[in-house]
Amino acid sequence: MFSFLTRIKKTGSSLGPGIITGAADDDPSGIATYSQTGAQFGYGQLWTALFLLPLMIAVQEASARIGAVKGKGIAAVVKEHFGKPVLFLVVSLILIANIINLGVDLGAMAAAANLLVPIPFALLTVMFTAVILFLEIYVNYRPYARILKWLSLSLLAYPLTLFVVHQPWGEIIRATFLPHLEFNLPFLFIITGVVGTTISPYMFFWQASEETEEAREEHLINDDGTVSMNHRFMRRLRLDNLIGMIASQIATWSIIVTTATVLHGNGIFDIHSAAEAAAALEPLVSSFGNAGLIAKFIFAAGVIGLGLLAVPVLAGSAAYALSEALGWKYGLDKKLKDAPGFYAIIIIATLIGLSLNFLGVNPIKALIYTAVMNGIVCVPLLFIIGKIAGSQKIMGNYASGLVSKIFVWLTFGVTLVAAVSLLFVR
Repeated sequence: MFSFLTRIKKTGSSLGPGIITGAADDDPSGIATYSQTGAQFGYGQLWTALFLLPLMIAVQEASARIGAVKGKGIAAVVKEHFGKPVLFLVVSLILIANIINLGVDLGAMAAAANLLVPIPFALLTVMFTAVILFLEIYVNYRPYARILKWLSLSLLAYPLTLFVVHQPWGEIIRATFLPHLEFNLPFLFIITGVVGTTISPYMFFWQASEETEEAREEHLINDDGTVSMNHRFMRRLRLDNLIGMIASQIATWSIIVTTATVLHGNGIFDIHSAAEAAAALEPLVSSFGNAGLIAKFIFAAGVIGLGLLAVPVLAGSAAYALSEALGWKYGLDKKLKDAPGFYAIIIIATLIGLSLNFLGVNPIKALIYTAVMNGIVCVPLLFIIGKIAGSQKIMGNYASGLVSKIFVWLTFGVTLVAAVSLLFVR
């Protein structure tokens, strides 16, 4: 028993970028998109959680491997091997996608908090922005990484709800393993959003750069920039990635099941507000006197916790990409005075995102549209990641094997079909 607990503790301590990235994947945008999926189509898109899991694992492993083996982020590798036009495309796409994404995530956090406290929406967004910037800039990397890992526990609310609601398990199991497709714009629009919020551009850049940070912490990156990679680090990377992505998709599956049963099953087919999304968690607390208020608290805590996790990831991955492109010093392991440009990008990107919340857009709808945009943006980025990770010239002995290549390019094909399909349906 003692050795079993020791093994669990050892595995937990080895988790890092993978588990953080997996949890950040279920950010407010993800919660909103999966909730809308369940409310609008019931169990009709439940199969996507299982179908996308191996694709997600393959792409994130490839991204993480690039960062670990090259000792630099994806943008820096693109700069070295593909030239300025491709670099400009990559950095532009990630900046646009991330700034919009973090902006609407901030808005969702404020809308969720507004369920509990009568503080103006604008003030809440500013408060969350200030807290996130303070943590990202002034808290050292290791303690900050531990904070991010603990915030990933916010995802537990939805799996817990599964066990207190009467579920049609036969129907749920069939919907999980048997794909269901409808060739109409609403269905394909949401499924593109599901793909985009599951396989998100910012995740590629964040995990690659964070593996670079991990390699530097373990002194695997030499003074001349070369990397002395070893199989032990690579095993840890793959285990971390596997656990993170599985945990992420369990949460995704749970959100879709919960909202399908509670919302769709009770005639709520469209989510317009944070309060309607929170209603999915009411059965979890129905034994209490005021189930609605407690459900709102749990929902708000989850959205805020995951927002505190995701917004720094979004701003950080944008800063990594642009800093690498410009040749600036970068890294969350560096202090503000050592990497002023890197932290300036974080601050500017976050403030631009904050400003988007004053355009009068419904936060829930904005989150879903952002997920769809991510689904479109990730297509060219996946092509580039596939080329880099599979190149013997770039990756040496750590180039993608056959299985990795198959799943990475399958992911590219799936995202391409999902994006293009929106052009041909009405």
